[in-house]
Amino acid sequence: MNASDIPVPSRPVASSSLGKWLSRHWFELFLITYGLWVWTPFLAPVFMNIGWSAAGKAIYFVYSFFCHQLPERSFFLFGQKAMYSLNEIQAAWQDTINPLILRRFIGNEGMGWKIAWSDRMISFYTSIWLFAVAWWPFRQRIKPLSWWGFALLLLPIILDGSTHMISDLAGIGQGFRDTNQWLALLTATSFPASFYAGDALGSFNSGARLTSGLLAGLGIVWLVFPLIFQSQELEPAIDKLWSSP
Repeated sequence: MNASDIPVPSRPVASSSLGKWLSRHWFELFLITYGLWVWTPFLAPVFMNIGWSAAGKAIYFVYSFFCHQLPERSFFLFGQKAMYSLNEIQAAWQDTINPLILRRFIGNEGMGWKIAWSDRMISFYTSIWLFAVAWWPFRQRIKPLSWWGFALLLLPIILDGSTHMISDLAGIGQGFRDTNQWLALLTATSFPASFYAGDALGSFNSGARLTSGLLAGLGIVWLVFPLIFQSQELEPAIDKLWSSP
């Protein structure tokens, strides 16, 4: 028996058509579906600001399952500042370090309304979408990131996130990442006191969260999207195999 005599199972027409359509439009589907997921939290403060409080609170509630939403680590829109310190949040809300109580503060008319993502989630999730958009025009030339390069880009968010988590075990505002005395010693207090303490915009903590989120987003796009694109290049060969007698 020749190899040509071996029957090749036929591919279902409907499955084949759907697969081809998904293969051709996967990037558009990603931009729409993932984009809705990523950008919806920005609508929460918008809705609160225009008086659609039910819609705004619904977004806060849904995304509270995916983000801690601590207000001292969140951006605010339509207020006096982009971010507020823990002391300012406590004065406006409750004098507590209980994260379950703090996270319930969504803002007010004077301070504005927080985005339903924390600053780290904004940096991480939105950067994936933005880096994907930036990758698309150059997709023919960009090769997948190596695994060691991917690990290096993920390392900052792993270190920053884990140390934040350990620090918070001492209580919000009480841990070693809240004072960063270790960093002050390493840098001989060369920066202003506001750089070392707290989570405000411009502090080391804020910068570390934003930077590590961006690097992780870059690593994911640089590795995953070129791999998906390369797999598409194999599609004609697979179709030929299925259609051959």
